[in-house]
Amino acid sequence: MMKTRKTRPWMMLPCSVALLCVATGTAWAQAANSVDSGWILSKLAQPTPMRTNFVEVRSSRLLKNPLRLYGEYRRPDDKTMIRDVRAPYGETTTIRGDQVTIARAAKSPRTFSMSRAPQLAGMQASFGALLSGDERAIARDFTLTTTGTRAQWRMQMLPKQAALKQYVRDITLYGRGSELRCIETRAVKGEEVQRTLLASAARSVTAATTLDKLVMLCQQGS
Repeated sequence: MMKTRKTRPWMMLPCSVALLCVATGTAWAQAANSVDSGWILSKLAQPTPMRTNFVEVRSSRLLKNPLRLYGEYRRPDDKTMIRDVRAPYGETTTIRGDQVTIARAAKSPRTFSMSRAPQLAGMQASFGALLSGDERAIARDFTLTTTGTRAQWRMQMLPKQAALKQYVRDITLYGRGSELRCIETRAVKGEEVQRTLLASAARSVTAATTLDKLVMLCQQGS
């Protein structure tokens, strides 16, 4: 007996209509997966208190090997950010408002204005404002460009303020979904690049992790 072939509803549509349906479905899927700065900023905002591990990698022509710092970022409240370095030395940097305090073991803490440490101002302006969800501050201080998808995205931040533009060329964030995995900061002078791996990216780093693997963890998330 000859089998009867099932006819699906879309097979009865004219070819042009069927193609339009497929194209529309594809467009909807792409729109649902699209990424922009507003979506990224909304996902990165975290209420206080919060904390996350970090691995900071500093590359420079003056260093034979990139310097790696291991530690933790903390935000005990909305006005305070703490950068606690635990290895290869101990150092705690506390930023509250426009004041910075740096404390090291066996040394008296030093407190000074943020204007004396533009590199810390960049950290506060980017990382601190991102975690606090301060979209107005981000838009005021940076021009934003995004690429990728919601599953894996990249957002570049170009400084607008003259004080920061003297020292920082750009800051690039890499993430997956709502997770900020890496902050890459390029200095204006020289070829210095600082990469700060966060969250699961930081937890993936071991003493045996090569520089190439660190860059891959930062930029590609794998």
